[in-house]
Amino acid sequence: MDLFRKISDYYDKSQKLTWEGTFSEYINIVKHNPKVAKTAHARVYDMITSYGVEEENGVKQYKFFENEIYGLNTAIEQLSEEYFHSAARRLDVRKRILLLMGPVSGGKSTIVTMLKKGLEKYTKTDEGALYAIKGCPMHEEPLHLIPDDIRPEVEKELGVRIEGSLCPSCQIRLRDEYDGKIENVEVERIFFSEDQRVGIGTFSPSDPKSQDISELTGSIDFSTITEYGSESDPRAYRFDGELNKANRGVMEFQEMLKCDEKFLWNLLSLTQEGNFKAGRFALISADELIIAHTNETEYKSFIANKKNEALQSRIIVMQIPYNLKVSQEEKIYEKLIRESDMGHIHIAPHTLRTSAMFSILTRLKESKKQGMDPIKKMRMYDGEAVEGFKEADLKEMQNEFDQEGMSGIDPRYVVNRISSALIRQDVDHINALDVLRALKDGLDQHSSITKEEKERYLNFISLARKEFDELAKKEVQKAFVYSFDESAKTLFENYLDNIEAYCNWDKIKDPVTGEELDPDERLMRSIEEQIGISENAKKAFREEILIRMTTYSRRNKEFDYSSHDRLREAIEKKLFADLKDIVKITTTSKTPNEKQLKKINEVIHRLVEEHGYTPSSANELLRYVGSLLNR
Repeated sequence: MDLFRKISDYYDKSQKLTWEGTFSEYINIVKHNPKVAKTAHARVYDMITSYGVEEENGVKQYKFFENEIYGLNTAIEQLSEEYFHSAARRLDVRKRILLLMGPVSGGKSTIVTMLKKGLEKYTKTDEGALYAIKGCPMHEEPLHLIPDDIRPEVEKELGVRIEGSLCPSCQIRLRDEYDGKIENVEVERIFFSEDQRVGIGTFSPSDPKSQDISELTGSIDFSTITEYGSESDPRAYRFDGELNKANRGVMEFQEMLKCDEKFLWNLLSLTQEGNFKAGRFALISADELIIAHTNETEYKSFIANKKNEALQSRIIVMQIPYNLKVSQEEKIYEKLIRESDMGHIHIAPHTLRTSAMFSILTRLKESKKQGMDPIKKMRMYDGEAVEGFKEADLKEMQNEFDQEGMSGIDPRYVVNRISSALIRQDVDHINALDVLRALKDGLDQHSSITKEEKERYLNFISLARKEFDELAKKEVQKAFVYSFDESAKTLFENYLDNIEAYCNWDKIKDPVTGEELDPDERLMRSIEEQIGISENAKKAFREEILIRMTTYSRRNKEFDYSSHDRLREAIEKKLFADLKDIVKITTTSKTPNEKQLKKINEVIHRLVEEHGYTPSSANELLRYVGSLLNR
């Protein structure tokens, strides 16, 4: 009963949104809210920005895309600002077809689907409300009823721009049904719906020999020819092509560049003049965003054909590359796996991250910057600090290659291999090694990659494995520390006491005996050496820490061991180094004694409770790390 009540509430809410009235009543609506008469491009842009826009590191973040598109903030900003925003302001780019170009499984079709679904929801809101002449097969803007001669005065009074003319169907209805009295023409609020073919259309080319242009522009209704006597009578024509139905909204042109030429030429006048030719009628007005998507190979073939020059000049190409951030790639895999029915199989921590590292490494170009290897570049792209390189180096690398991210392993392939690992019989969990093994096995079945590419990819699998090994060792070593944060804090405060005394030429007091002692040089160096601070550089490093402490104090902020990235790394490495032997002995003992067994159980419990493992995956991790430490 609760289910049916929800369904009933939904239809009641939808019913409340409906509105019908006359054109004269619609004019009053426009007076109070001129935005109801905005263009299709403005509607798309307003829909995107209605979700909110923030700025991060100089790049605009559009919240509309944030839960579906990951790691493409720069591309999304370019798409939103250079095309949608410009087109919304009636700049000339609105007279261009939008072509998303990028590698397979890069997010192009997802972006288009999001725009279509977003518009459907947006037209159900007060901000996105729009109206059409009731009964018009093209859901036409009612302001088209206003004669051309008086439009300038009306535009000034209403604060709108009126573009386009009545479709042939509405022209004859205005004459026959309303006797030319535009104020009586019925108007209704409409809601975009791809299923109902209102404001959203999708055209997919098929066999050129069998596909008819009527799928785009409508067709003659031969059953009514005898009734109306002419093929040029609008009543004998079906205005049901994708260009007709997508008026006021979006038309997706799938595989546009594979389409027969006769279909593409219909887009020339539509993009440039806002109208298209259909049947034996004058040019028919249409206001819609045409969006297509393709890969780089198809696009190069298209522009190589001289016959396509006219259409090429009417296309705006936006590159949609692969994501180049490991943390964002993880989210892509999480989203795709979440949509599956494999939730009962546990995916151990770092499994998706390791898979993402492999993917990103295949997409990065080798930087010419001295001392920059693929792993360092991968980390910097993901926002990590890398010693010896600055923000300026990152920007320089990002501008080093125009085509970076346009090739490499696609997310779909990786998810397919993760699925292969998940679907094995008698498995209750998978880990990073299972997925790396599946990725390696899959390369043999990947017919499109060359022998040289396969060798490169195998090397990247090896690099991803090494990164996982380090993550695994840190995970286990952290779990071995009872209250890791407390241990880190104690060591950190001890270090700070000593460097403060060192920099101030002072003594420190022994907390037990009260004796005044010189700063503990051995302790300070044991920590600093973990991150490669040389003997000559130690004074500068200690002074840097002291200055940072003073700054935090002045701002009434707490300075803890995570406040300085390099110091935090040094503290952790020092703790891990002290623990290494204990971990090795405990994890590799074939017959652990009672004390060791207790420690193992404690570690497994901590891995389960604090790090997200299951008992079996934690046990497996312990054995693996033990073998690593014994090498």
